[in-house]
Amino acid sequence: MRFYNREKEIAELYRIQEQSLERGQFTIVTGRRRIGKTQLLVEAFKNTPSLYLFVSRKEEALLCKDFQKQIASELNVPLLGDATTFIALFEFLVAFSKQNPITIIIDEFQDFYHVNSSIYSDIQRVWDLNKEKCKLNFIVSGSVISLMHKIFEDKKEPLFGRANHRLFIKPFETAVLKEILSDYYPNYTADDLLALYTFSGGVAKYVELFIENKAFTKNKIIDYITKENSLLIYEGKSILIEEFGKDYSTYFSILSLIASGHTTRSDIEQILNKEISGYITRLERDFQVITKIKPILSKSETKNIKYIIQDNFLMFWFRFIFKYQYLIETGSNDQLKDIVARDYNTFSGLTLEKYFVTRALETKKYARIGKYWDKKGTFDIDFIAINDVEKTIEFAEIKRNANKIDIEKLTFNAYQYINNHQELIPYKKLFHGWSLEEIAPSRHAAETQ
Repeated sequence: MRFYNREKEIAELYRIQEQSLERGQFTIVTGRRRIGKTQLLVEAFKNTPSLYLFVSRKEEALLCKDFQKQIASELNVPLLGDATTFIALFEFLVAFSKQNPITIIIDEFQDFYHVNSSIYSDIQRVWDLNKEKCKLNFIVSGSVISLMHKIFEDKKEPLFGRANHRLFIKPFETAVLKEILSDYYPNYTADDLLALYTFSGGVAKYVELFIENKAFTKNKIIDYITKENSLLIYEGKSILIEEFGKDYSTYFSILSLIASGHTTRSDIEQILNKEISGYITRLERDFQVITKIKPILSKSETKNIKYIIQDNFLMFWFRFIFKYQYLIETGSNDQLKDIVARDYNTFSGLTLEKYFVTRALETKKYARIGKYWDKKGTFDIDFIAINDVEKTIEFAEIKRNANKIDIEKLTFNAYQYINNHQELIPYKKLFHGWSLEEIAPSRHAAETQ
């Protein structure tokens, strides 16, 4: 699959590179695994003097031996003798940059913890002494969110406050998913596009896997993702066990319950029969896997709170793969596929709502976007977006099937909501009924098998 999108990120990286010609620049690049950080950095600097170093978990002397060969080859300099510490190599690269402006990218930067944790304080010392005099565009990238957070945001850590810039790499926008599917399968249906969004969440690696395996349609994506030996079957464990550590089973249980519709803390605690406030806090703050949501414009002290899994793929993985892992262990992948296909319409109805919210956020048009539900469960509104500049408020009911949309009921509920928020009475009110077919051109109306 060719390289897509990331124009804004590349423009920002170029801007930082220009600054590094005057004084050293230190940039952190983060984002969940598989999001495309490495590909972005390699693409951005492929035509400029740069060096890409990957931190593998091995003895420091062995890692440095690998780095020395790479430095000598790519920078056309002699081997650096018997340097067995990373900081000796870093000092050389900083000194080199004073006469030869260069970009140095260190990938999986958090894994220095497993090599030699004192490397971070050594980097701090060398950087503080040389950042004003060198011309080094220093970029570090990492996927273990909790460790990257600790390294750079914990006041007790040596690299706290050292970085000049931070880039958080997000999933592909909805328009990019449309572009990719149009390029590789022009006759896609609305359900094909929703399936790509539902199962990949716009994560670059997952999109690439579907495209390379010609899984362009809803049914083929389900076939690929559930087949025996699929790379995605064990993906949830691969990307989260290291984050969660020895308590991963409790975290997995909580996420499985959230994915299955148990979205309140009290509900989860009742099922698990244990107090989970610490786990919930870490899932939200440290690991950034879940998000706390509350009805839009509700008071800050409201207890009407739900938790959702932010990542579409992880939402799917915990709803189906983790829940039915016994089918995988017994080789019953066809049964797993049948379950996913059976429940797909209900499951994708939730991601259809998220699709429209995501699309609205991408327009940058609204200051506040959310949904509303009352604590008693008497009524809810799928989508509310407020534009305080134009003084408009938009309401939408979202259903896969357009025939199930009831605009009259939506309007009634909306005015109930407005009566509780008097400041919105002067706003112009707009009402929408959005269905599956709203997300793709009508020419894609035929169901693809």
